[in-house]
Amino acid sequence: MAAANDIAAAGDQGSRRLFVYSGGLARGRIRRILTLAGHEVRLGWPGAGDHVGVWGHSPLAKRGEAVAARTGAGLIRIEDGFLRSLRPGRTGEPPLGLLIDRLRMHFDGTAPSSLERLLATHPLDDSALLQRAYDGIARLVALDLSKYNIHQAELSVPDPGFVLVVDQVRGDASIRHSAATDTTFREMLVFAQAEHPRARIVIKTHPETAMGLRPGHYGTADVSGRVTLLSAPVSPWKLLQGAIAVYSVSSHLGFEAVLAGHRPRIFGQPFYAGWGLTDDENPVPRRRRKLTRNQLFAAAMLLYPTWYDPCRDTLCPFEAVLDQLEAMTRAWREDRRGHVALGMRLWKRGPLQQVFGREKRLIFARTPTQAVRLAARHDRPLLVWAGLEPPGLGAPGLVAPGLAAPGLHIRRVEDGFLRSRGLGAALVPPLSLVTDDLGIYYDPTRDSRLERLIAAPPVAGAERRAEKLLARITAARLTKYNLPTKAMPPLPPGHRILVPGQVEDDASIRLGADVVRTNRDLLRATRAANPQAVLLYKPHPDVEAGLRPGAIPADEAAMLSDLVLPDADPVALIEACDEVWTMTSLLGFEALIRGKAVTCLGTPFYAGWGLTRDLGQLAPRILAQRRARPSLFALAHASLIAYPRYQDPVTGLPCPAEVIAERLAVGRFAHPGPLNRSLAKLQGLLASHAHWWR
Repeated sequence: MAAANDIAAAGDQGSRRLFVYSGGLARGRIRRILTLAGHEVRLGWPGAGDHVGVWGHSPLAKRGEAVAARTGAGLIRIEDGFLRSLRPGRTGEPPLGLLIDRLRMHFDGTAPSSLERLLATHPLDDSALLQRAYDGIARLVALDLSKYNIHQAELSVPDPGFVLVVDQVRGDASIRHSAATDTTFREMLVFAQAEHPRARIVIKTHPETAMGLRPGHYGTADVSGRVTLLSAPVSPWKLLQGAIAVYSVSSHLGFEAVLAGHRPRIFGQPFYAGWGLTDDENPVPRRRRKLTRNQLFAAAMLLYPTWYDPCRDTLCPFEAVLDQLEAMTRAWREDRRGHVALGMRLWKRGPLQQVFGREKRLIFARTPTQAVRLAARHDRPLLVWAGLEPPGLGAPGLVAPGLAAPGLHIRRVEDGFLRSRGLGAALVPPLSLVTDDLGIYYDPTRDSRLERLIAAPPVAGAERRAEKLLARITAARLTKYNLPTKAMPPLPPGHRILVPGQVEDDASIRLGADVVRTNRDLLRATRAANPQAVLLYKPHPDVEAGLRPGAIPADEAAMLSDLVLPDADPVALIEACDEVWTMTSLLGFEALIRGKAVTCLGTPFYAGWGLTRDLGQLAPRILAQRRARPSLFALAHASLIAYPRYQDPVTGLPCPAEVIAERLAVGRFAHPGPLNRSLAKLQGLLASHAHWWR
């Protein structure tokens, strides 16, 4: 981001006009990024002080080069960022960032680029910058993210102990301008075999070659007794983990090999060669500085690129792009095969289609038997609303006599913890949904994906990210539903305890409550343990609206508590109270992240980790599974960032939690009146029959 700002500032020394001669630069996201970086993209003929923009060293770049040479205009070369997108650019997917260089492209070894100057002259000694680099590398590996991200993490890689030879697409400018030719690839394969005479050689095909978009340098003719060709879309990080040596000409995978701890053998002159981190067959004499991996990453990923946030439509730091790509890649990985959906109420089907049907349209099933048959027929996972999951779903003979579903993958769905501005019971669609392939977060009787996320050590930077998100949430006073509230009356003085009511037939009560299972009993138990305290009772919004059971008559509620506060602002109540007593309410979690003491009489997902006082009887499974003692920020990262999926209501893109927090704080949402309800039901009905016209 710093480098992008420097480039934009340099442009202010003359005209900001940037003349381009290819459609890719003149429209769409690339033009938008250039504009945000300070350039006025234009067609026509440049004048004094203007610049010409060209795409790297592509064939079309010759047009701009000729115009620049004839007019004396400055030349700016543009390329994709190193963390580009989900799919390769030739599929039509726009980039998440650009490399904008006034000197030359980073892959041109004939003279220094702006990136090479950064690597050669920037101090790269700021501790905060290097910490960001360390965290960035760790997150890329942990999230299995690369320049392109349609690799499939579940695919197996060759057994460890092989030599990795990296192919590239034939005729690519990064080869031609890196002092390499097609012959270099033949030499590299010979070197790999000669230097490792007993090792297996694995040639990794470029993703665009595997997709049939551009040819590579190696094929089946290169396969021999110990040489194999790997074209499957495997995880690059898993592949690097199993390699004993890496050979590359100028591939980005060579850069990732450095980040993974390898010292790759490099036969071209890519930007990452010559800094003491590679063995160079064709060294660049002017590169003499010795760098660490973190310094290389800091310059190449944090300082040099111009990163773009598509949801916020703004330039951004590397971390924001990583957050966005994490959300997009997770959605693709979970949805790429499509889903058969079961237990989805009519009004939910439209929103669910928008979230989970981006890759392949959802197929809605009416019955468990039909769902299992459709999943088997179409080779799709099963998506089921968690509260409506039939017992034994997918087990032989339990869905229908004699109907087995070998290998059936089930993912349960529920609303997320930053859901919406309005109630689901009022047909307000969710902005976040959780998906769980093990259980579901509110069911403590079995394992869940959230439980595992909380128990696992957080990845680098996770707690700092969660701390920033919690600061946004608390500053914007966000909760799950973000409903309009009434002004709170004056509260009695004393030690105040907030007691949140719940929906009494809710699955979290049925599965996670102990002896105390009703709102009456919750108030009685709280009063018995705190006879001198001021009890403030807040009925559940769905109960207040008359949509769900759990109401206590007004006179009885007044006897059991000091004050009943319907429609009260939950955040104001949390702030005004000293502690919260709850069965399994999410309001306990919302109080916990705001620093309040929380007592649980049941087993919600946030109990049992040492952050709450737990008075309910914890099951032996919980005692065994919840032994970890995460920090509050680690709990928040698992619950608000890693577990849910979010959908941006503005762009329709999968997005990180931070975008939804901003939308809920300042965005505008339609009020779900009677017309909205009717339209939601009609949308759901049509969503289930989309195959009629698709």
